[in-house]
Amino acid sequence: MSKQTYRVCFCFQRRFRLAVSEAPEDIKKLFEQYSENGIMTIDGLQRFLVEVQKEDKATREDAQKIIDSVKHFHRKGVNLEAFFKYLFGDINPPLASLGVHHDMSAPLSHYFIYTGHNSYLTGNQLSSECSDVPIINALKRGVRVIELDIWPNSTKDDVDVLHGGTLTTPVELIKCLRSIKEYAFVASEYPVVITLEDHLTPNLQAKVAEMVTQTFGEILFSPGPECFKEFPCPESLKRRIIISTKPPKEYLEAKEVKDKEDDSQRGKASDEEAWGNEVPDLKGSHVANYKNDLDEEDEEDTDDGDKSQHSLAPEYKHLIGILARKPKGGLDAWLRVDPDKVTRLSMSEQKFEKAVVTHGKQIVRFTRRNVLRVYPKSTRFDSSNYNPLIGWMHGVQMVAFNMQGHGRSLWLMHGMFKANGGCGYVKKPDFLLNAEEVFDPKIKLPVKTTLKVTVYMGEGWYYDFHHTHFDAYSPPDFYTRVGIAGVPADSVMKKTKILEDNWLPSWNEVFEFPLTVPELALLRIEVHEYDMSEKDDFGGQTCLPISELRSGIRAVPLYSRKGEKYNSVKLLMRFEFI
Repeated sequence: MSKQTYRVCFCFQRRFRLAVSEAPEDIKKLFEQYSENGIMTIDGLQRFLVEVQKEDKATREDAQKIIDSVKHFHRKGVNLEAFFKYLFGDINPPLASLGVHHDMSAPLSHYFIYTGHNSYLTGNQLSSECSDVPIINALKRGVRVIELDIWPNSTKDDVDVLHGGTLTTPVELIKCLRSIKEYAFVASEYPVVITLEDHLTPNLQAKVAEMVTQTFGEILFSPGPECFKEFPCPESLKRRIIISTKPPKEYLEAKEVKDKEDDSQRGKASDEEAWGNEVPDLKGSHVANYKNDLDEEDEEDTDDGDKSQHSLAPEYKHLIGILARKPKGGLDAWLRVDPDKVTRLSMSEQKFEKAVVTHGKQIVRFTRRNVLRVYPKSTRFDSSNYNPLIGWMHGVQMVAFNMQGHGRSLWLMHGMFKANGGCGYVKKPDFLLNAEEVFDPKIKLPVKTTLKVTVYMGEGWYYDFHHTHFDAYSPPDFYTRVGIAGVPADSVMKKTKILEDNWLPSWNEVFEFPLTVPELALLRIEVHEYDMSEKDDFGGQTCLPISELRSGIRAVPLYSRKGEKYNSVKLLMRFEFI
């Protein structure tokens, strides 16, 4: 990395000198504070770990491991170069490596669960292929709820998975089930829930029951016909598959194109930027237009209780581990808490946004015992997503997302489920489970803590991108956006200055974020390359749960739009709770 040449025209070239990564001034001062004669000894490094990194239990052995890891020739300590290498290395991540550490013995309703929507689609909601590949990818990432829409095949003698009433090409149900069995527990041992949107005749329901039973065998959780008084806990359901469905009101034929689609909306190009629209603001409550939101799951049951199940094949009925219901009577009936049984309720994004305005506290009360699933509105043809915080701050367990898409809302989903060892289950904060007082996210609470973030510098783009990727005529002009996604009072985004023509940007800027509900807060980090004439270029992103953020100076790896980790791109940052 000495010099780099950019062609400006046929006869003229610009040459830029490439800097060598160097420790920021703050790092140099800290090194001097904890070192003697240019060497930080084991004792000095241990004191640094305790006092600056806030690793209270750090031992001399921990310090020795760090010294050994940077492969420095001083066995008894490190010089500034090796110290900087440790700080900016993979052994110094921003999240604690705690594995699964939440209490996993509470009912399923006490957890946020990593939930997919239309998990079989490879792309948009109207014309993409259906496949088991996106299901496999979701399970590898740790997603714990897979949705399958099941329909009769063209000859009505077998079952396909497809987005009914669209031009999506089907995939056989049996192929999806086999892939779920193979990959269900690759990323996590905790239960996988398969939510079925069922459009089958009773004879095909019986066929599905046979497929499911033969495919999953003993790992299938079959509680029997009785309703649960309380959901079982994730710990007791390790390596189990759970079927959840709402018994169909009647068999509905699929049409080639949905009559209910608004043709003026269908096919409209997305206005998302390359990395996705900004996450929708939750500060102002609003009620959207519902006329296009006609998904089958929004329909009410014709009868309350078990009467609606008379058309079910008995073998199929016995498969259902989590029964979904939607009784007649609107929101008040849907959100009524039954002390003798629990259920799953599904609601579209638009219906939910309306419900939180009028029934916010009832939703929080309902989700203490029952499971609520919220899914994207039907006009999200491009497989985009909504702000998941609106669900989480009301206790919604299954905030269902189009995992095959990308964009800022999906990055928040990825960030939330980095918590608790990435097992796909995150214990809800106690205030969402408190029977004495119902949490109201609209009320501004006092500040609990303030997160102070220092953005020192970044590196790695030179190795992971072609030298003309960002700008054909010069090195990139990077800036960083950093902020909070959380309850409305906490949500904010700020940005550093733009540094011109530099592959190793060194911003050295400090930001403070007062947090009223840190338990639900996510730290958002994005790097962009400023472009005067066009949209700014994407340079990486990550989203980190505040609840597991490590204090101190940390190396923060960045990810692509799709959530794939870059090989080299990372930021050096400091996190302090004050």
